[in-house]
Amino acid sequence: MTENPAIALIQKDIADNDVVLFMKGTPQFPQCGFSAAVVQVLNHLGVQYKGVNVLADNNLRQGIKEFSNWPTIPQLYVKGEFIGGCDIVREMAEAGELQQLFQDKAVATA
Repeated sequence: MTENPAIALIQKDIADNDVVLFMKGTPQFPQCGFSAAVVQVLNHLGVQYKGVNVLADNNLRQGIKEFSNWPTIPQLYVKGEFIGGCDIVREMAEAGELQQLFQDKAVATA
């Protein structure tokens, strides 16, 4: 990738944490409905995750879109793998696929 510091930060967060949610706001105070919906799913499943507020840094906000080649936020990563945004996470959770993904990747849930 480039020498973009935002990309380096994104790579570090993904490498250092099993589950990372790039979102608008924080897990305690989501600032958009889509981010809030993903937080609700993750909290319901009891998953430990790092929330990264892209609103705090415009370079980060653009950088995550370039990094994933995905135009919208939130974005969920599990063990370094890009999972998707709000609709994908919700659909996977409703189908039991998200829970299975966490189990397959040895991510603890409640």
